[in-house]
Amino acid sequence: MATSTASRLWLPRPTASSPCLRPPPRLSRFSPLRAAKLESVLSIGTHVIPHPRKVETGGEDAFFVGDDGGGVFAIADGVSGWAEKNVNPALFSRELMANSSTFLKDEEVSHDPQILLMKAHAATSSTGSATAIIAMLEKTGTLKIASVGDCGLKVIRKGQVMFSTCPQEHYFDCPYQLSSEAIGQTYKDALVCTVHLMEGDIIVSGSDGFFDNIFDQEILAVISESPGIDESAKALAELARKHSVDVRFDSPYSMEARSRGFDVPWWKKLLGAKLTGGKMDDITVIVAQVNIVVIPDDEGAIVEREKGAEKVTVAATATASAEQKG
Repeated sequence: MATSTASRLWLPRPTASSPCLRPPPRLSRFSPLRAAKLESVLSIGTHVIPHPRKVETGGEDAFFVGDDGGGVFAIADGVSGWAEKNVNPALFSRELMANSSTFLKDEEVSHDPQILLMKAHAATSSTGSATAIIAMLEKTGTLKIASVGDCGLKVIRKGQVMFSTCPQEHYFDCPYQLSSEAIGQTYKDALVCTVHLMEGDIIVSGSDGFFDNIFDQEILAVISESPGIDESAKALAELARKHSVDVRFDSPYSMEARSRGFDVPWWKKLLGAKLTGGKMDDITVIVAQVNIVVIPDDEGAIVEREKGAEKVTVAATATASAEQKG
């Protein structure tokens, strides 16, 4: 902390025995003697892999990342059931994320993810529905979260999961969702959380296509072995994709299905069989790390920060498509 740094500095007092006193050196702009404050900011990595059958269209997930405050990110997962009504499920999720980015600096939003969700949803004119999560880091280190449905977020500290959001659902495989129809949920139904973060904390967020296909211990192992957040996001997404197409993998999704009474026919159970396999879906992963930066109090200049322009990204990326084709 800056105050403790300053308290350790000592300047000698002039005395009668000091025959030649030189003036103190001029303090540099970023001298520790100047008042300073510490702020929390996020470094963010992302990776998207569309559903194997939706590579050409880019899938139905969408997300955005911004540098407002200490950093902000959001994910929306378009509900695929709309395809049965000849509606492109991706249109709603993409517009919802584009609107979220547009209203990010709105005065009424005031760094409140729930209000941002409200304004973005109200401005979305596409037919459809989506689950969504928005997370905003204040410069004080407080992470604010608003989530509707089963997009998830976990906070990892010192190699352990210390916080997880809980999915919201009407029944198994039918999550809460923001919709163009009056029967859907609204921002008032959002799960709202605040978490105080520390330097070095890792945030892992994703659509249900990610969390349905990977366990916490696997997430921790990948994070510990990856050299950075970009590599972590890519490795996590690729591992979830591998599990999603493995019919023998006993995934979180298949385990939850069995616990809800869904399983193979009774005669297969007699043969020792059980419901297994991953869940093929669009997979979006965001990995963020909390960094502490030093701000000189009198000038407000950032001494150390990874600067990145705010971006809005739709899941239809050439990189993701090339990956799937490979």
